[in-house]
Amino acid sequence: MAKVHNWQLGREMTYPYEATYPERQFAFVFNINRCIACQSCTMACKSTWTFSKGQEQMWWANVETKPYGGYPMFWDMKILELMEKANPDGTRWTSRPSGDPKAPYGQFEGRTIFEAERMLTPDSARVLGYLPTDEEWNSPNIYEDNPVGQRGAPGEYHKTGEQLPEHKTWFFYLARICNHCSYPACLAACPRKAIYKRPEDGIVLIDQSECRGYRKCVEACPYKKSMYRGNTRVSEKCVACYPRIEGKDPESKGKPMETRCMAACIGQIRLQGLVKMNRDGTWAEDRYNPIYYLVHVAKVALPLYPQFGTEPNGYYIPPRWVPRPYLRQMFGPGVDQAIERYENPDRELLAVLQLFRRSNLIIYRYEVKEGPKVYEGTLRGRRVTLYNDTVIAYGRDGEEIFRTTVEEPIYVRPAKHANSI
Repeated sequence: MAKVHNWQLGREMTYPYEATYPERQFAFVFNINRCIACQSCTMACKSTWTFSKGQEQMWWANVETKPYGGYPMFWDMKILELMEKANPDGTRWTSRPSGDPKAPYGQFEGRTIFEAERMLTPDSARVLGYLPTDEEWNSPNIYEDNPVGQRGAPGEYHKTGEQLPEHKTWFFYLARICNHCSYPACLAACPRKAIYKRPEDGIVLIDQSECRGYRKCVEACPYKKSMYRGNTRVSEKCVACYPRIEGKDPESKGKPMETRCMAACIGQIRLQGLVKMNRDGTWAEDRYNPIYYLVHVAKVALPLYPQFGTEPNGYYIPPRWVPRPYLRQMFGPGVDQAIERYENPDRELLAVLQLFRRSNLIIYRYEVKEGPKVYEGTLRGRRVTLYNDTVIAYGRDGEEIFRTTVEEPIYVRPAKHANSI
């Protein structure tokens, strides 16, 4: 086993292969606070990639209701239980989150899924995991909208209501695709070496001509985003719509374009991009790349279950109303800081949040032009001043893609067309 540096864990860890990193890495940020579980992303992916025979229960993109929902059922609960058994003395994060790019969340002390050798058997994949049953794949929307906590009586209003910072009765929607991890468990587990990361963008793909359907990738992936197709007897997974990333979609006219699930999002929760990589696997400083800014500067976007050790490249802005212990075990120790900054954004963060879903083209750089003051008052006891700044998005070649303002324009329909669509 090789030693690789995992900056999300703040330490070196073991991994079956020597570390190699792409020039740029496919990455995305999902703002959970905005998700309405409309499933537009789910169906956009389904109608593009998994609509054929043998793919009926295959959902590369899905939205599940937490804490009970999951696709496959209870996927995170099951892998977290295995992690507990692999760490009988418990796990913890040491030191507070810092500005160190090699350890921004502190250091994780515990075994990852790659370091739990004593839990493995001769028949196991080389990674701690489990193989879901067929039944567990059958209900992608199970427990949708089911809350945890106090339940009201039919026909009656809630007697106390809810308020921030934490709701007593709560749920939230978690949108998921493949994280295209820097240290993919699926790749580590495949005995055929049929899985690889593309050197140009870090997208993880399965060479189906090499796959023999052993399902070790399905067993190993802690997020369960590698899936077996019974009628072809090979595994399949999210391909990050790589023809669009390459600029081969006719709509983009040769420019890098976001994936289908990103482009279909009507809740405006999604922003996808390509981040520059250093040779040691950390992100190269790219101050005005919006993904870099949200993860490393504003620090409002956090990785999903970083303790697994795969260094996922999907990041989430945590939901404000959910009890903090639940969020910390899901997104790590940066949760409190991320929510505080999201609830009280500075001028730059407020402007960058306007970039979500304003275009289907990948944004490589942004610029903020200051605008006039439009509001001054208080919010939850804090002084608030809002400015109508303009944020400008630029593409791969430095061309302007669009510009938008913090204050959305209001259009009043003339009386003649007041009720028309």
